[in-house]
Amino acid sequence: MYRWLSLALLFAVVIVVPAQAGGISGQYIEARTCDVWTGPCFANADMSLDGKHAVLAWKVDQGALDNVRLDGLAVVAIVSASDTLGLEQTGPAKSVLIVDSRASAAQRAALIGLAKRQAGDLVGKVVAIQNSKIEFEASTCTDGGCARLEAGKARIETRCLDGHHDKVCGNESAFYPPLSKDVKAQAAVAIEHSFAGTAFNETWKDSQRRGAYVGSFEIR
Repeated sequence: MYRWLSLALLFAVVIVVPAQAGGISGQYIEARTCDVWTGPCFANADMSLDGKHAVLAWKVDQGALDNVRLDGLAVVAIVSASDTLGLEQTGPAKSVLIVDSRASAAQRAALIGLAKRQAGDLVGKVVAIQNSKIEFEASTCTDGGCARLEAGKARIETRCLDGHHDKVCGNESAFYPPLSKDVKAQAAVAIEHSFAGTAFNETWKDSQRRGAYVGSFEIR
């Protein structure tokens, strides 16, 4: 009897354990409608006014999630939050997910799971899931801050920060950390950051903003 009880308990534990990544890594980019590399005085002036929108993207170099290989595929999350991203939110966020159009049904589900896992509550209420060609070129310059993303109606293009020309107050630092988990990234200037879709009934277009991160992610 005790042996059967032990087996039953073991089975119960197994079925409630969430699916884990078997090791996955790739490139990451994000851009927001506020500066992330900035001085505290400028950041305080933006709080609760700007920075409520962002585009985040993950491109898998290699690895699997839920036993599904995702090599070379990408997923994008467009986020509309109630408050400045990086602050405590007073309401749920909304998001649009754009999934690589090359993905199979199983890969599509795994990519959606990847975005939800990495962005957490920021994905919030998913108002639309779209399939699209995703073009993602990361670290296209020596210093690693140059990247380009185009996915549906979302676009990001970045350049490296210039420690001289991009300084305003002289007290700049990475005030807000990246929005995704498991990321190693450096702040960059978003030459362009835009979203022109209709799912939110709102669009944005920003330029020359010190509001981007470019780097990599890894889940062990």
